[in-house]
Amino acid sequence: MRPIGLWMAFLALVIAACAAALAAPPAATKPLTIVIVGDSTVANYPENLPDRGWGQFIDDFFDPGVTVVNLAKNGRSSKTFIKEGLWTKALAEKPNYILIQFGHNDSHAATQPESTNAATDYRDYLRQYVDDARHIGAVPILITPMQRRTYDASGKLDNSLLPYADAMKAVAREKGVDLIDLNAMSGDLYQRLGKDANKIVSRNGLDTTHFNAKGARWMADLVIGQLLKDQPELKARLKKGAEIPKAEQVGADK
Repeated sequence: MRPIGLWMAFLALVIAACAAALAAPPAATKPLTIVIVGDSTVANYPENLPDRGWGQFIDDFFDPGVTVVNLAKNGRSSKTFIKEGLWTKALAEKPNYILIQFGHNDSHAATQPESTNAATDYRDYLRQYVDDARHIGAVPILITPMQRRTYDASGKLDNSLLPYADAMKAVAREKGVDLIDLNAMSGDLYQRLGKDANKIVSRNGLDTTHFNAKGARWMADLVIGQLLKDQPELKARLKKGAEIPKAEQVGADK
């Protein structure tokens, strides 16, 4: 081959390589999928109901290349979510990240089918979530159950879900998993809101567990604020113009 022929062949290779590089999506726009699993405090609700779960608001924070799939379902615990095949469905989405919050229904009376023991099988189910997520290459993120808005005689929050929050923290340490302590952050928020906290965030002003749109959005703010601190890849995908919520400022717009 003549020198000019070699040069033309080399030039063609360079052009092809540049075209391939331009065609490949940059890392910042790589498609990502976040799956959310949990209970009624996380789930999606239709527009005609006052109820909202925090999982409904997570998508608002990310650019269009991030898909959020909220599979949380009312009444489910760490046990029944698996036994009913919902966890298998979550894994089938092939997500990059899985946000996992259980505890409310796990804490029901031991005679109920959804109940688990914070010291034993609840931890075992959490280990399964972590192991299964990692097996498919996803990043599991544990989220402690937010507090109920119930108070003792002195007016102090009665954190009945603390045993489940503590159990989740223990599993997170054991497994080396990132954890978002929504139990603690929600308690701090309710204290800031004062005695009218339930009137402000409840779906009906009486329910001490579930949320209206404002309450669910504040829970989402608390989750996102910590999530983006811990996960640089997700922080880089923050929607243009969106701000990262600061826990101590959540609820200031009451």
